[in-house]
Amino acid sequence: MKAMLLEQTGQPLRLVELPEPVPERGEVRVRIEACAVCRTDLHVVDGELPDPKLPLIPGHEIVGRVDALGGGVEQILLGRRVGVGWLGVACGHCRFCLMGSENLCDNPQFTGYTRNGGFATHVIADARFTFELDAAADPVSQAPLLCAGLIGWRCLKKAGDGKRFGLFGFGAAAHIITQVAKWQGRDLYAFTRPGDRAAQELAMSLGCVWAGGSDDKPPDELDAAIIFAPIGGLVPTALGLVRKGGRVVCGGIHMSDIPAMRYQLLWGERELVSVANLTRSDGQEFFPVAQQAGVHAHTTAYPLESANEALDDLRSGKISGAAVLVP
Repeated sequence: MKAMLLEQTGQPLRLVELPEPVPERGEVRVRIEACAVCRTDLHVVDGELPDPKLPLIPGHEIVGRVDALGGGVEQILLGRRVGVGWLGVACGHCRFCLMGSENLCDNPQFTGYTRNGGFATHVIADARFTFELDAAADPVSQAPLLCAGLIGWRCLKKAGDGKRFGLFGFGAAAHIITQVAKWQGRDLYAFTRPGDRAAQELAMSLGCVWAGGSDDKPPDELDAAIIFAPIGGLVPTALGLVRKGGRVVCGGIHMSDIPAMRYQLLWGERELVSVANLTRSDGQEFFPVAQQAGVHAHTTAYPLESANEALDDLRSGKISGAAVLVP
């Protein structure tokens, strides 16, 4: 197999050839068709998330076909198209798993972080933590749904039942969940990097009622806001734009420090919450909804060997929608 290997954080990935992995009991091997590049991959590669398993193959938005089975896995899975996401394994017996919150598992494994991921031609996955996908759909368009879509969905649920939603950072997750929220009948307000006309035009083309910079004020008060950008300074900004009783959801796994702010921004029973990881039930809910809503991910495809270029483009804000590696 070929893979883009991270040997040291803060350094470029290196193209290597490795023996094809062999699935153990309960596992499957997936021949990868596409793997999207997530901002979390940047945090791993840049050393902003602690203690990655090195050397490491990053990537956790994986679409591919099962081409080998470990013991105890049903034969029917062979040849099926599946998705592999961020939560690679949950222990199943800690207090969080037992209460149905496997996203908060005390002993998890994460794809592309603590176990090898999808910047490769093959990946090993726990069969229980794969998602069966539409075999007829475009795998490049499907790939961003495995994290950007799922995290966006979990954030949308966490944000509540309001009508007017602000989205801070209009990248992969925001452009997917905009399509779902619009289908649900909500009004979306997109906040981008100041002057990012491409992202603002994409937002308006997907049905947002307003798009502007994060330093602009929208024409209406918001019921809720979701922050996808990893910028803590957006928290007081968002709190200042939501109504009394509104909610601000922080959707990233990593964010810069939240600055000191006036209590008045939080007062009025406004709420500030975070979303951590995802659960398998999120996928069981989201994928049918995405199909009904006609979600189409806007993607830029890169060959596997250009993973460093894709990461650089994401880091510098050049990507409109989602970057996807194609082996």
